[in-house]
Amino acid sequence: MKSDMHKSVLLNEVIDGLNIKKDGIYLDLTLGRAGHSSHILQGLSEKGLLIGVDQDDEAIEFSSKLLASIGTNYKILKGNFSNIDNLLKGINISEIDGALFDLGVSSPQFDEDYRGFSYRFNSPLDMRMDQNSDLTAYKVVNSYSLNDLTRVFREYGEEPFAYKIAQNIVKSRNIKPIETTFELVDIIKSSLPKKVLLKPGHPAKQTFQAIRIEVNDELNVLKIGLNKVLDLLKIGGRCCVITFHSLEDRIVKQIFKERTVIEGDRINDFRKNSDELINYKLVNKKVIVSSLEEVTSNPRSKSAKLRIIEKIK
Repeated sequence: MKSDMHKSVLLNEVIDGLNIKKDGIYLDLTLGRAGHSSHILQGLSEKGLLIGVDQDDEAIEFSSKLLASIGTNYKILKGNFSNIDNLLKGINISEIDGALFDLGVSSPQFDEDYRGFSYRFNSPLDMRMDQNSDLTAYKVVNSYSLNDLTRVFREYGEEPFAYKIAQNIVKSRNIKPIETTFELVDIIKSSLPKKVLLKPGHPAKQTFQAIRIEVNDELNVLKIGLNKVLDLLKIGGRCCVITFHSLEDRIVKQIFKERTVIEGDRINDFRKNSDELINYKLVNKKVIVSSLEEVTSNPRSKSAKLRIIEKIK
């Protein structure tokens, strides 16, 4: 079942944070259903340009129609944002006034029962954001070694029972391939102590997150894409990043720190000319989170964190 219902997280905070110039060029690196993009486009004059990037054909199809109802000064590029420099070269763009990364899986992707992102629906193990990609959740679950499965669950899901889950997956697939999300959920549940199963939240959440990150190489893509986008910013340009789990937020926080702080060494605690070397500043030193009102109306916004950085010279 296809779904196009999506509530944009931290929408007002993002629009304020971007400090949109009417004739500027703005990137939405995670276009999705164009929730944020539609509001960015509304803030642009005919001389401005919105560029949306996504690798999901269904998202692109929906967003094209929505944005066309608002204006014509937009372009949609299909691809992974880790390749943003080459995507922009193709349309002769070398610098931008602002950018947004909304790193959460969109609501429609979670709600589409055939994409395999959600443990709430019984569907084939897939989890690909780009449907043309070769690596699927099925391949991860059925072909990765015990050690690799354990590593993925520990590193990307921060799952305390990673080894036990991986061990039971290997045992199960030796009998028959694991084909659906519910089959995987049952294996995960059988691997966890009763006291863990009684805790709030779905017991498969961390493992599903880990597999999705592995399938889409999300953390490496984020590191590459974010650094490229920061290099593309004009002076005064801003980049907003919304993360939904600690692994993403840690990467964003570290990259922002590298761009805004010059650290000393064991000989020099600081450098007198360090300010001359810093080209970026943090717009919000304290991370921005969703209001109680937003969390009430959109529970998926509960874990969202927004960080904003600006190029100053």
